[in-house]
Amino acid sequence: MEYQPVSHAATQRRLGRLPSGADITVTVHRYDGGAGPTVYVQAAQHGIELNGPAALRRLHDRLLATEVAGTVVIVPVVNSLAFDHRSYATPSAYDVMNPNMNRVWPGDSDGTLQERLADRLWDLVSDADAAIDLHTGTADMLEHVRFQADRPAARTLATAFGTKHLLSDEDDASDDDEFSGKFRTAAAREDIPAITAELRNSRQVTRSAIESGVEGVLNVLRAVDVLEPVVAEPPEQHLLRDDATAAVAAESGLFEARPDVAVGDRVGAGDELGTVYCPSSFDRLQTVTAEDGGVAYSLTREAVVVAGERLAGIGTPV
Repeated sequence: MEYQPVSHAATQRRLGRLPSGADITVTVHRYDGGAGPTVYVQAAQHGIELNGPAALRRLHDRLLATEVAGTVVIVPVVNSLAFDHRSYATPSAYDVMNPNMNRVWPGDSDGTLQERLADRLWDLVSDADAAIDLHTGTADMLEHVRFQADRPAARTLATAFGTKHLLSDEDDASDDDEFSGKFRTAAAREDIPAITAELRNSRQVTRSAIESGVEGVLNVLRAVDVLEPVVAEPPEQHLLRDDATAAVAAESGLFEARPDVAVGDRVGAGDELGTVYCPSSFDRLQTVTAEDGGVAYSLTREAVVVAGERLAGIGTPV
């Protein structure tokens, strides 16, 4: 590898246009050093997930102060429509068919607006040797990195990122399944190792989550030799398989989690996780239980829930 001081450029990439004629753009940061691989990093597919962009701002300063072999390409806010509206998904006024950007990759040049936006970003991904997709989950969640179980190179990246928990899934959705459009699934189909890092605490900029994001991306860059490797003791990590049924709200109402259940706890099939009540009549609408046993890696603490909303994520220890 040829490590050289970073040359940085920031450009605006036009993805589409609004009905008013205003352009939809993203800022693309490119950090070039000596000869080496290319790593693509993005954040804010979902507009309320703020700690990814905050981490990348700090990563920017770190990269400018070091030497690099290869290229790092960063898009800190992928979905500006959702970000500007402070919403999880793209407002349906722009794309009623595909409000969730993480279901449309690699995009479609002749598709709906969001499919077209993804399509005009995809060449940045397809030119990369590895890809990192930064997300942010609930405040009450075990930070983890997701990877596709049958992709050893992706698992290597996930391990290198350095969270204490890893979550594997099969990602074996058929082409007509909505989950086939997840970012890391689309990348895997082009043999690009890709991981999804789930930092904690959407909606709030949280220092611990930012630090996890910065150090995690740096660790991956070291693992692929974009940065000079650093000899360090690997963290103790726990692998979970994302094959347990998530607990969801059967009815809309107010959810109260059981006070003695916390993320990281092992739960058994049939264990009570909390209760959904009607705030007006005070009726108990649902006793929420775990359908499968495993480790609770996320629990909702946002009490107002709607039917079908996920209340708890459970992973099977491997």
